[in-house]
Amino acid sequence: MSIAARTAVIVDAVRTPSGRGKPGGALSGIHPVDLAAHVLRVTLERNGLESSQIDDVLLGCVSQVGEQTMNIARQAVLAAGFDERVPATTIDRQCGSSQQAAHFAAQGVMAGQYDIVIAGGIESMSRVPLGIAASVAGSPFSPALHERYPAGLVNQGVSAELIASRWDLSRETLDAFAAESHRRAADAAAQGRFASQLLPVPTDAGEFAVDETVRPATTEAGLSGLAPAFRTDALAERFPELDWRITPGNSSPLTDGASAVLIMSEQKAIELGLRPRARFHAFAVVGDDPLMMLTGPIPATRRILERSGLGIEDVDAYEVNEAFASVPLAWAAEVGADAAKLNPWGGAIALGHALGSSGTRLLGTLLAYLEATGGRYGMQTMCEGGGMANATIIERL
Repeated sequence: MSIAARTAVIVDAVRTPSGRGKPGGALSGIHPVDLAAHVLRVTLERNGLESSQIDDVLLGCVSQVGEQTMNIARQAVLAAGFDERVPATTIDRQCGSSQQAAHFAAQGVMAGQYDIVIAGGIESMSRVPLGIAASVAGSPFSPALHERYPAGLVNQGVSAELIASRWDLSRETLDAFAAESHRRAADAAAQGRFASQLLPVPTDAGEFAVDETVRPATTEAGLSGLAPAFRTDALAERFPELDWRITPGNSSPLTDGASAVLIMSEQKAIELGLRPRARFHAFAVVGDDPLMMLTGPIPATRRILERSGLGIEDVDAYEVNEAFASVPLAWAAEVGADAAKLNPWGGAIALGHALGSSGTRLLGTLLAYLEATGGRYGMQTMCEGGGMANATIIERL
């Protein structure tokens, strides 16, 4: 096969169960390096590979400070017992970090520079709290950035509020979407839909094998009593149009987790006697308004559909990260998506959002769904801090 004709395929996808990203969560006792090492090690074991066969390991991680610093991908490779000659690098495209890792891995294969790559991600939000990196050694918001945005950019929760307001998404609509996410995830778990990708994790309390963030008893009525999470007097004065609808219940929870996908050239997979399960069909990445911040999946979807020659109706399932309920709802309204195809086994509101891990977690869920239903094309897209988004289309084989 010529380099020009090389296709990149997914051979396997694995993840840990989602742990609550707070002290006392099921995975909070495990160092993030060792959690990432677990998914790397099991990826090799499941596929009968030696670590020396791996050309590179690319892991996403957002909070690269403390236990997640010093290129956590390399530390995980060493902790997993891989051959010391296997390189690794850590990627930060905010919440889309491991989706970007998968893009880089697949593009490297298609360019003829890799034969076998592991792409994945890690985030331990219990041990490395959200936002802690920005509190170390000064602010990332420079004088030049302040000059361009003198009123200041806002946190993602406020951006989610701005989206809810612009798209006229009521509190009831947001809560109903969140409750449905839990219902779908609980149903999928009860039917064993995640079994092909879930890796039990040994802990001091015993084996952890079930997503801790899914709450089957969640109802819209129960969510309606939660208070808004992001309102302050200063923000209310700046944004008088907001009536503050985003709560902990219609947002993704703090989460611990790791995930990985095994990516190869189609030729290499066949040569090794491994089954290519899906091929990468198209990629896109965009920047968008950093104040709205979370609207990037809309232009990313338009770009990837144009590049792929597909229409939204040709896609059998879409995984759109549920950082907040307003994000996929606004996306669906803009691109004309079928609600039944949107996060059909639940999304991050229920399954958790372990930042650096979420991209390849979504990719594994999407692959499993296509295989379970016989679908051909699947698309995933994620909003990202700073106003960006990745989009990926895969084709089941």
